[in-house]
Amino acid sequence: MPTSRKALVVGLGIAGLATAARLHEIGWTPVVVERTPQRRTGGYFVGLFPRGAQAAEELGVLATMHLRTPADHRTWAVDANGARVRSIGFLDQPGHPDGVLRGDIEAALWEKIEGRVEVRFGTEPVAIEQTTGTARVTLRDNASGATSEEDYDLVVGADGLRSTVRRLVFGPHERFMRSMHAIICAYSLEHQVTGYGDHEQVVIAAPRRALWIFPFRDHPPTALFTYRTREEDRQFRGDHADVLAGRFAGLDAGGIVTQALADLRRAPQALFDSVHQVRMPRWHRDRVVLIGDAAWCMTLFSGMGASSGMIGAVALGDALAGSPESIGSALDAYEQEMRPLIRKHQALAYVKAQLFVPSNRAVALLRAALLKIVSRRRLHAWIGQPS
Repeated sequence: MPTSRKALVVGLGIAGLATAARLHEIGWTPVVVERTPQRRTGGYFVGLFPRGAQAAEELGVLATMHLRTPADHRTWAVDANGARVRSIGFLDQPGHPDGVLRGDIEAALWEKIEGRVEVRFGTEPVAIEQTTGTARVTLRDNASGATSEEDYDLVVGADGLRSTVRRLVFGPHERFMRSMHAIICAYSLEHQVTGYGDHEQVVIAAPRRALWIFPFRDHPPTALFTYRTREEDRQFRGDHADVLAGRFAGLDAGGIVTQALADLRRAPQALFDSVHQVRMPRWHRDRVVLIGDAAWCMTLFSGMGASSGMIGAVALGDALAGSPESIGSALDAYEQEMRPLIRKHQALAYVKAQLFVPSNRAVALLRAALLKIVSRRRLHAWIGQPS
């Protein structure tokens, strides 16, 4: 691949950082723009699945990534009164993902590109015009309001669920975003909830509302409130903690919900958003391609967002390296490689959503029965008895 090839990567999240690292590795010159004034750190619980770990290894960042899976983690299912029973949780699912903070993955990727790749903060695209030989991008400096035009061989939209690149090139968000009729709120607790150890996961899953507390080895747990609603827009009209307090009234689980909400009111940052998948017939148009949540958001219920972002970056880099004379052919190959994985995990996200937050009482009862059976089998395996 000629070293003169230049790519604009929009977004400094996991997918954008991974893409910049991979493009630099194959001889391209990536330039990353990020609309926020500085790099975000910290973040919520993320699962790193085996395929994601393999991609991180190929990107050369797995060895520097801070993995935080507790050595002896266990999960408790807690009812509305605070009574607990042993259960299984996120870290127990097939593949046994590692627990990390979103910022842990981003920090490892940042270390990979820092000083090697140009990064411009407070900058975003406002127009993209494509010709036969180039993609001309109008970039705006958000501090000064000044704009400039620059030409690139490739533009990569890695700017999340509500992608600016997708809107500019492919059309309005409503055309591609599919609501799962749920709300999530994720943030770090100040410390583990009273009565539970740092290595213990807590799950309160009632019909249409749930609270998950994910443990780490050396960091306070992450809380995930989630509930189902057909009126997503109304959920953003008040303070997030007040909205959740109303939704979770009568489900305190022995004080756990009250404690988690108190921490939320003091949390320096929290993700509060509606849940959507992105469904698109194509992820590229001429010299513009989408990756990560901008292309295929599978939601937090899937647990594969971080892994798929890195897998996609490796696949995109491999495709471009394998087809140096034709960007169009490379982007076709990238989509062909990634489509089966994305289709699978987008479908699985609907199943996992029922495990995270059952949609009605019947599903909640079925969920509890299934987890009880699986938990017993796991317990028998641990103590060496037949199931």
